Formats: sequence, structure tokens, C-alpha cells
Amino acid sequence: MAQPHSKKKVKSENNKDQSFSILLTAVSAVSDENDLIRLVVSGISSILPCCLSGIGIFDEKNSSWNITIQQKEKFLSKDEIKPILFELNVLFNEIFVDGKLKQIDDKQKAQSHQNNKCFKILKLSSLLVAPLRTIHTKLGVIFLGRERGEYFSEKEIYALQIFAEQLTTVIEEHRLRDSLEKYSSNLRLRNELILNAAGEGIYGIDKNGRGTFVNRSAVDILGWDLEDFKKTNSHDCHHHTKIDGSPYPKEECPIYHALKDGKVHRCDNEVFWSKDGTSVPVEYISTPIIQKGEIIGAVIVFSDITERKNAEKKLNNAFNEIKLLKDELEKERDYLREEYEVSLKFGEIIGESSALQKMLVQIEAVASTPANVLIFGESGTGKELTARAIHSRSERSESSLIKVNCASIPRELFESEFFGHVKGSFTGAHRDRVGRFELADGGTLFLDEVGEIPLELQSKLLRVLQEKEFERIGDEKTKKVDVRILAATNRDLKKEVEKGNFREDLFFRLSVFPIEVPPLRNRREDIVPLAIHFLEKSCNEMSRDMLKLNREQGKLLENYRWPGNIRELQHVIARAAILSTSSKLQLDPTLFQSSTTTKKSTKSVENLPDAEFLTAEEFKQREKENIIAALQHSDWRVSGKGGAAELLGIKPTTLSHQMKTLKIKKPT
Repeated sequence: MAQPHSKKKVKSENNKDQSFSILLTAVSAVSDENDLIRLVVSGISSILPCCLSGIGIFDEKNSSWNITIQQKEKFLSKDEIKPILFELNVLFNEIFVDGKLKQIDDKQKAQSHQNNKCFKILKLSSLLVAPLRTIHTKLGVIFLGRERGEYFSEKEIYALQIFAEQLTTVIEEHRLRDSLEKYSSNLRLRNELILNAAGEGIYGIDKNGRGTFVNRSAVDILGWDLEDFKKTNSHDCHHHTKIDGSPYPKEECPIYHALKDGKVHRCDNEVFWSKDGTSVPVEYISTPIIQKGEIIGAVIVFSDITERKNAEKKLNNAFNEIKLLKDELEKERDYLREEYEVSLKFGEIIGESSALQKMLVQIEAVASTPANVLIFGESGTGKELTARAIHSRSERSESSLIKVNCASIPRELFESEFFGHVKGSFTGAHRDRVGRFELADGGTLFLDEVGEIPLELQSKLLRVLQEKEFERIGDEKTKKVDVRILAATNRDLKKEVEKGNFREDLFFRLSVFPIEVPPLRNRREDIVPLAIHFLEKSCNEMSRDMLKLNREQGKLLENYRWPGNIRELQHVIARAAILSTSSKLQLDPTLFQSSTTTKKSTKSVENLPDAEFLTAEEFKQREKENIIAALQHSDWRVSGKGGAAELLGIKPTTLSHQMKTLKIKKPT
């Protein structure tokens, strides 16, 4: 696919993505959260130019905001933030609860006293606030501000939103990692205390199975009650009980091995069961008591680790959720980035034919100018895609492309659709309505099927194009607009002008730069790439295994005239994807039979060259080869959907008779 595009723009966006990735990598390595926040605040202002950047982290414990702001490379002190602290809290709480990115500019600030005060003190013209949140976690907000006369573009808003989502996962991982390190440190300290206490013993047992308790402080370290602990000595837990009267405890008892081999044994994860059927996860250390070289008993220290196991489970779940969320965010980011890059090129305009390349050169030439464009061509050729490509390449790409299908608007509603109306201006006008011209102010208006506009309304349309102003129906106030017009038609507007159905002056206004979208029959080399694109799209939409277009099918598609152009091709491929029950694509044979029949009928016998005939034997051989080709294509199925008989357009009984006559058999 050959598609000219703005290398400078794409390179700029790629550099921006790389800068965000570098910043996220850098903050991930910072151990202190305050340092992390200051690094983000100072770093993001160099990626998305702004005079002010900041982060607000919500403190759930104190129900307050910890706000960090950098303005013109200087971090503001708490005293400098204090005059607008209340106003920022109100705004941040709104974003925090709603969870949606919000942009406020100096045109909107008057609607709120709080916003007005913030803008005045901080000398801003635009403030962009994005939530720091995941599916399960809300952390705070990140915000950027620009000086008077400067605003954020849609691409910059999108970039901040994606960065905010990724930053949230980084901060959340940082907090979980910090919590895990603190827990591990506390656990190590606790184990050291237990080991020190184990020298004197908590629960001791001799070879005769007699137990004794010592060192009350060591029991307290475990968080157990001494009286409850004594009760388990010979009643509740089989690990503590000498069951069969043998001189040693049963082998499953944790103290057994210390008595047996005189070594220290440790287990970090054991489950004890009581007679009531409950289980308790524990960790323990069993130590032998040796006197004069002889093992005279053992000491074992138990610790209930239920709380630790629950915490570890929560941490594992949290890390898994973060990983899933990061994967989802990366997929979403890649998808949005792909959509964005497509908009920078030529959308879904696919092909390399000379006819298409000529049109793309015209798009490239006119897109950056303010000229109105008339796009003409047959139905189904892709005139709307052409309009979108022109808009995305223009200086108005940051603003909206508003579409109006003139063929679908009732005659009496044209004026309201274009210019809007005020409440009560006519029967049925129950509220004010904004027209398409007003919606497209600063952007582009695409008038599809422009030849369908009633003659009496064409003069009003001409006035908007000339004077750049209009009035809503029922309103005396004149509105100024700045709109670029892209019009499309499948009619010959010159002939419509000659017939008096279309104003000549309006025609010249619309067709400052005419572009013809070539029919598909003039783009033969683009048919197969388009078919493959539509086939992949159909399979994805149907959630089915990918089908493939073979060479023979490609030639069938290329030889068809496509009166319905690209739209017809798309429908044919979608229908084939639906009808294909196996892994092979099954094209509708009736489409190509009619094409072949028409082709043969239009060929005059008189015009055939003298040498263009076959002997009976040659004709018989050619017929045999044709039937075998159809059978091979259908995996030697004679009848049924996609069978050879259907492909050849004959009855299965007729095909069976021909196979018998021509001695055609399925190879073994």
C-alpha cells in the first residue's frame, strides 16, 4: 500500500511516546514516593509543553489532598498554594469521584467562581486534569496548565490520558513493593526474636513425651495466650500429643526430627488440624536439647501465620490485577495509536494502482489549503474516505469533521439541519437545535450527495459560503462561522447546471478543486489487496478463523466489472465469509456466472479470428479440464453448497453424467 504521509508529524508523536516511556522507566526506579512525584511533575512539562504541571494525591486516612505544583521550573511552596487550595480541592474531588478527564479553559472559567480564581492567580488560559486511577484503585489527579492564548489539542489530551493510566499502575506497584519490603523486614525481625527466645524454650518435650512451658515473654512474641496454649498441650492438636505410648512422638510431629537427629528443623508453611476440624497455617522451628552429648529433649516454637498468608494472597492478587490491567492498557494504547497513525495517513484507502496514486497526489496537494473540494465518482467508490483523508491532512484536523447526507434529509428539514432553529420557530420545534454549520465551526463540513440539495435552499448555502454567516430559523441573531466544505456527488453536476437543477455559482464555489475517485474497474491491481483487507475484517468481526483468498479466486474478482465498486466488493467478501463453512473461502458462484455469460453474449461470432476454433476432440479435452478444475476446487464434492455442480452452474445429475462420459474419477 503506497500512502504518502507526514513524516514530521509521525516522528514527533513517536518521540513523544518514547519520552513518556523513558519517564515511566525513570520513576519506576525511584524508591521514595515524594521524589517520584516531583520527578513526574518536572518531567512531563518537557514532553507536553506547559507553564504549570502538578500532581494531587488523595490521602484517604485524613481525607485531604497532598498537592505538588511546578510553575515555570519552580516548585511552589505550601504557602504559595494555600490561596487556591480550597478551589483546587473542589476541582480535584470532582475529577476524583467522576473519574473522567476534564479540560477547562478561560472561555469556561467564568461558569465557576473557583475556576475563575485559580485561573486569575495562576495566570492560565487552559487547565487539563486527568484522574490517576485503575479499575480498583483511585490515587489522585495529574494536571497541566497553559498561559493565556494557549490550549491543549485533542492529541495532547489523549496522550495525557494514556500516560495517567500508566503512571497509576507504576505508583500502585511502587506502593505494593514498599509494603512487601516493610512486611518482609518485620517478618525477619520477628523470626530473630523467636529464634532468640527458642534458646530457652517455649514448648519442650522429653523422650517420654512430658511437655513443659518456659519463657512467658517468648509466648507473648507469638501473640498467643499462655492459658490457651496450655490447653493444646495434650487435647486439641495431635502434633502435641503422645498418641501410641512409644518413646518418640509420631513421625508427622514437627518435633520428631529434632529428637531423632539432633539438628535444628524449620518449616515456613505447615497446616495444623485440630479435632474440631479447623486448620491453622503455622511456621515453626524445632531445636534439640543436648546435654553432655546426649539428646534429652527438644524445643519447638510455633507461630500462627494466618495473617501473613492472607496478606500474601492479597499481594499476589493485586500484582496479577496490575499485570492484567497493564496488558489491557497496552492493548488499548496500541489500538488507539494505530487508529491515530491511520488518521495521519489516508485512513482505509488501500491500493497501488496508477489511478489511485493520481488521486492521492491530488489529496496531498489540496489538503493543506483552505480550498473547497468537490469529490465526484460512481456510488461505492469511497468518496467519504477521500473526504476523511483530506480533513486528516488539513490544518483543521484538530477540529471536527461533520457529515451531512443530503439525500436522507426531508425537503422541509434541510434548513433546520444546516442552520439549526430556536424553540417554537415552527411546529415540532420543542427545543433549540444547533445546525451542522455551527457544529463544524473551525472544522470541516462534508456534504455527501450534494446534488440532492433543493434548489430553493442552494441560495442560502451559497450565502454561507460567501459571507461566512447565517441565522437559525426563528432567530434574528446572525452567527459567524469558519467552515471548509468538502462536497461529494455521483451526479454530473455540470449537466444538472445545464438543466437548471443546480445553481452555477454554487457549483463553482464547491468545485474550486475537483477530485475524481476512480471506479474499481479502473483499479484492477487494487482489487485483491482490498478483498484481503475486507476478508480479514469480516473474519475478525465474526470471531472466526482467518480465511484465505486463493489465486484462482483472485483472478475471478479481477475479471468482474464491479458495477457497485468497493461497496459491492465488501458485501461480496462478507457474504463469502458467512457462507464458508470450512477453512476454505467459498465465493458466491452466481455473481461470476452472470459476468461470464454477459461477456460471452457480447462477443460477436463474426468478429472471431479465423483461427479461433477448436476441434471436437480439443473441445472435449478442454471441457474435461474445466470439470476437473471445479472438482479440485470443491475438494471433489459434486453436489451441495460449494460443490462442483454449483460452481459450474449445472445440476449435480448432469455433472455426474459428464464425469462418467469423460471418464473423470477422483484420484486415490
